[in-house]
Amino acid sequence: MSEKVPKMDLPSLDNLFTTQKERDEASMEKVQKIPLNKIKDFPNHPFKVNVDDSLYSMVDSIKENGLLEPVLVRPTEDGYYEMVSGHRRKLACELAQYTEIDAVVRNMTDDEATIIMVDSNIQREKILPSEKAFAYKMKLEAMKHQGKRVDLLEEVTSDRDGRKLRNPEITGIIGKISGDSQSQVKRYIRLTYLIPELLNKVDNATLGFSQAVELSYISEDYQQLINNKMDFDEISPSVSQAKSLRILYDQNNLNEDLIEKTLGELKPNQLENQNIKYRELRHYFPENYTNDKIKSVIQKLCEEYYNRWHNKERNDARWCHTSSPLTNPIYYY
Repeated sequence: MSEKVPKMDLPSLDNLFTTQKERDEASMEKVQKIPLNKIKDFPNHPFKVNVDDSLYSMVDSIKENGLLEPVLVRPTEDGYYEMVSGHRRKLACELAQYTEIDAVVRNMTDDEATIIMVDSNIQREKILPSEKAFAYKMKLEAMKHQGKRVDLLEEVTSDRDGRKLRNPEITGIIGKISGDSQSQVKRYIRLTYLIPELLNKVDNATLGFSQAVELSYISEDYQQLINNKMDFDEISPSVSQAKSLRILYDQNNLNEDLIEKTLGELKPNQLENQNIKYRELRHYFPENYTNDKIKSVIQKLCEEYYNRWHNKERNDARWCHTSSPLTNPIYYY
């Protein structure tokens, strides 16, 4: 039997004709000048780039001092680059009429790029709930693809009480950079299940965060009905009202009438007694009107207002009716 010849580790040509210092320098990331029109935005980038005073301040700084911190990009197969970190700096350079930008080019997988993109933006001073929600969701999916110990996305985001997670340390890791708890990360991810109209209300602070989390468990058809009611009556649900709607939905009892009834209930702060003194109103009435007469007129006016506002027809110029998979029609504001 012939003996096996041991495999010899032969040096490469690079190792033969270059020094270790030269090889180390070649492997280091370097800042390069890249044309702005060769850089694409990150797909489904969750963070908005607002054209505001802070952006124009960055433009002025770039014009005066140049770009102080290079952006991070990765090469694509078509010869272009994809922005990983630096969307605002890229826009500021464009507004400053630059044609090139300083960039670090790094080869990364989709998941590696997603995690870096989220982590580099999540600590911004101003961040919308919707931005954080989709960023957390993207990072969770990336970690799952990388084989980290993490629940399937559906399992992580469907727990009712927001606390019991099979692998809670993973959501804790996701929120660690921004200072959110593992349960809060999960609650943010729930916002991605809202229809755009309701999610915009969360960003605009016209719908509370806790209320939004409850409504996210309701199907989109019913979310649309809830949104229409909120717009039409210029109201926003309390936490208890949002929980009631969710319970009705879980029990398969939710319908348009119960949405109207639930959202039409007075909140505790609306039940406080408000005393109006007659002397504050008397100058609106003839001098010979008694207090009882004034009260009677006010009650009649309030009744007329109630009938116009709460019983108004929903087919006026501001509404259009469309068919719906539900028993009751959906009205779009």
